[in-house]
Amino acid sequence: MGVLEDKLKLLPENPGVYVMLDKDGQIIYVGKAKNLKNRVRQYFFNSVKTDKVMAMVSNVADFYYIIAPSEIDALSLENNLIKKHKPRYNILLKDDKTYPYLKVNLKERFPAFKVTRKIKKDGARYFGPFMGGVNVNGVTETLNLVFGVRPCDKTLVEGKRIKPCLNYHIGKCSAPCAGYITEEEYDKKVRSAIDFLNGDISETEKILKEKMLAAANEEQFELALKYKENLLSLEKIKLKRITSLNKFLDADVISYRANGLYAAVSLLVVRKGRMLGGKRFSFESVCKTEAEGLSEFILRYYQSDSDFPDEIITDGETEDSKVIEKFFKDSYDKNVTLVCPEQGMRKQLADMARANADEHLETAVDRIRHKNDITVVACKRLQEILGLKRYPRRMECYDISHISGTDKVGSMVVFTDGEKDGDSYRRFRIKTIEGSDDFACLQEVLKRRIERMRTDPDKFPKPDLIIIDGGKGQLSSVKEIFDEEGVTDIDLISLAKREEEIFLPGNPVPVVLPHSDYCLRLMQRIRDEAHRFAITYHRNLRGKRALSSVLGEIKGLGEKRINALLEKFKDVQGISSATEEELTETEGIGEKQAKIIIEYLTKEKLR
Repeated sequence: MGVLEDKLKLLPENPGVYVMLDKDGQIIYVGKAKNLKNRVRQYFFNSVKTDKVMAMVSNVADFYYIIAPSEIDALSLENNLIKKHKPRYNILLKDDKTYPYLKVNLKERFPAFKVTRKIKKDGARYFGPFMGGVNVNGVTETLNLVFGVRPCDKTLVEGKRIKPCLNYHIGKCSAPCAGYITEEEYDKKVRSAIDFLNGDISETEKILKEKMLAAANEEQFELALKYKENLLSLEKIKLKRITSLNKFLDADVISYRANGLYAAVSLLVVRKGRMLGGKRFSFESVCKTEAEGLSEFILRYYQSDSDFPDEIITDGETEDSKVIEKFFKDSYDKNVTLVCPEQGMRKQLADMARANADEHLETAVDRIRHKNDITVVACKRLQEILGLKRYPRRMECYDISHISGTDKVGSMVVFTDGEKDGDSYRRFRIKTIEGSDDFACLQEVLKRRIERMRTDPDKFPKPDLIIIDGGKGQLSSVKEIFDEEGVTDIDLISLAKREEEIFLPGNPVPVVLPHSDYCLRLMQRIRDEAHRFAITYHRNLRGKRALSSVLGEIKGLGEKRINALLEKFKDVQGISSATEEELTETEGIGEKQAKIIIEYLTKEKLR
């Protein structure tokens, strides 16, 4: 530890961020510290360490640090570095299910309530998340049936009226598009709908019962049944209230539990005094204490587009609650209070979260071990079996897709530590190759990839391993590009589909693994994902080209208008099923042009 020991002696006592590196120079952990000297030295000299911390420290070959002006700045820098590098030993919350919300923008004329899974700073109001058996579509239907707020999101132009659609006739809309309701009257309905979403259910229940009885008296039994179903969904919402909860409580309740190797988190969501449901997470943990783990989880979980509650209730102290509160305010302009209660209703919620976290920790261990076997462990074995230069943390796989040489595309999919990294996927449209030469297409794609690695390393970082979908021919063609570009520090292999043989450059004898081997299964997963991604892109291009070709034959449609139609309606089905009114909402399309489009598409039997 000679070099490390010398560096440890030189550590300053300032706040800042420290970055741990392995023997290949890969970033494996990023942390922040109030005092860099004290914090970093603890990893190497503190006698009490968890097994996971010991495993991480044993892989540290070097480290560097960045001094920050304050703890808040260190926190912000740590967050940015973790997002960018995704270090293996930091808490990375991947593939978390995003729950739906209802959004209404009160600045619009005749606002509609829309389902969304992303919260943005757009001035709109958001309600949710909807979880725990409460169906967001059922809630929107209740809003339509009870209050008559419109279910569509058409742009309503002042002074322009259109014929009401079926929703008006079945009692799901008050038809502002047809001028059947004033803005003032509609605004009252929207305010009543907001009161309902804020927890005032009694008025909604009363209206639904009245409508149900009226429909039954008029022998509209199907409609009466619909009202009854909505009343039952209201019962579910009522059951979500815990009697002792303050009806104004908006809080996330979090418990972090660890056993030295693994950690589990239970997060309960309370909005307007109702328990909406919860989420559970499990992961490997290198945090030395539960306070540190809790702090890191909170910082990883809440990002700029998160649904921030008024309070975060925890079952234990965090390392730096005031710093986290200030970080949320400075970075996201969110006022959030961190609370660790000792008694009362909040303490009961914290205890409930802890019981859930303890149970999840017990049941999650086997699942995490299995996940490790098919991801990280498989990557390590792959390095040993194939004699790779380095651990293949970032693996990229490439495939080509076309039909008889038309709409040629290439796909690049990325797996990090054996798991899909969808944000890093890239696609290529073949620019220079004529005909159906797959080898030449691969060469173009890899040449462009290598150029981007050199000019834009943030978006195209250097991979550890590149996998080509194909056999010896495909591998040789890509190796030519590697040699031409002087690439010697990236491993290159191919996987031939028929016999699942793995080929390495310069070796005519393939590596054949048992079909049950996790290494082969990992290779198959990334190869199949590259194939799927390439085919999807190819189909999209082919569909757009076909649609552009059809639209190009319509009188008066130029490239600008065609692009506007494609932007709004996406595909053939969307544009061919649009009404005249919907077409006129597209930039550059008037009533006359909309009639011509409908007439042409009808004639061509595309509608």
